[in-house]
Amino acid sequence: MTTLVHLFKANIRQYGMIIALVLIMLLFQILSGGILIQPLNITNLILQNSYILVLAIGMVLVIITGHIDLSVGSIAAVIGAVAAIMMVHMQVPVWAAIVISLLLGALIGAWQGFWIAYVGIPSFIVTLAGMLLFRGLTMVVLEGQSISSFSQAFLSISAGFIPEGIGMIGGLKLTTILIGILLTLIMVWNEWRLRNMQKKYDTQRLPVIWFIVKLVLLSAVLNGFVFILAMYEGIPNILIILAVLIGLYTFVTKRTVIGRHIYATGGNVRAAALSGIKTKRVTFMVFVNMGVLSALAGLIFASRLSAATPKAGTLFELDAIAACFIGGASATGGVGTVIGAIIGGLVMGVMNNGMSLIGISIDWQQAIKGLVLLLAVAFDFYIKNRSTA
Repeated sequence: MTTLVHLFKANIRQYGMIIALVLIMLLFQILSGGILIQPLNITNLILQNSYILVLAIGMVLVIITGHIDLSVGSIAAVIGAVAAIMMVHMQVPVWAAIVISLLLGALIGAWQGFWIAYVGIPSFIVTLAGMLLFRGLTMVVLEGQSISSFSQAFLSISAGFIPEGIGMIGGLKLTTILIGILLTLIMVWNEWRLRNMQKKYDTQRLPVIWFIVKLVLLSAVLNGFVFILAMYEGIPNILIILAVLIGLYTFVTKRTVIGRHIYATGGNVRAAALSGIKTKRVTFMVFVNMGVLSALAGLIFASRLSAATPKAGTLFELDAIAACFIGGASATGGVGTVIGAIIGGLVMGVMNNGMSLIGISIDWQQAIKGLVLLLAVAFDFYIKNRSTA
């Protein structure tokens, strides 16, 4: 029990948000009369929040390095506009338009990263200027009008589902069920492998009984989620994209040299530079990455909306930043995880969805989300001050 308590205290930010997410879902499940976890609503919840989760993955790296990016919503908007012009007006193939859009996002990220990393202008100022600049360019490119009539191939990014190749039984899509079982086996194998590594290096690990309980709970949650999806249309294409991004960026931040450099740069930039880390290059690459993910979010949103509009991306940056802070990222840098940002994004998404289901007005929704963000950051400062006391 002592080991369990110590592990919980060491990961109180992330575990606290997981518990909060579960409690919020239970609350809105009761208040909505059981609508929240209906298959249709769960699927819509994924589709409605996918682009915010993509932005949160990039934003958490920016925040870990001690910076902020206020331009991501405007970048998403201008990239969506450019992609629409290429695909609808210029008849550029979908795959080519996507590649060009991502490269353009990288260039925009490099532009902002240059001013921040090598010129030394604060990221708040540079990205605030970028927010205004790219919002204006969106209006110019679209000439104040929306562009629609995308091809089905592009729309399938946000509206498509993996093909059902096996069939159905009892209203359940078997392909989705089998994928859930496969993912469960992979998860159990990975947890067992990590436990063996902890045993090999004699590091702290859960007692056997609690390790088994953890595997059972994770398996139940994963298979329950997949079961709900199988009752509707199956696994959305966008969920596959999100899973790949989460896995990739979790690996990069936890298992690679560049990941350790990102944390070191945000923790103490001078100490990192003295230890040989090229902190300017790290900052530059983080903003290039943010530009690429902003472009991807813009494509996903345009696909979801079936149109590129001048108002696309409005307040996306605030939702992404809120997701990171709610998920445990520190406002002073050096602290945060990709999984935490995803959990924070889900908290925001479930709150938006749940409040809409029970009829709370948009005005009160904004006020409640602001209060939740303030409480999350206050909790972060409380934990930090207690640990340094």
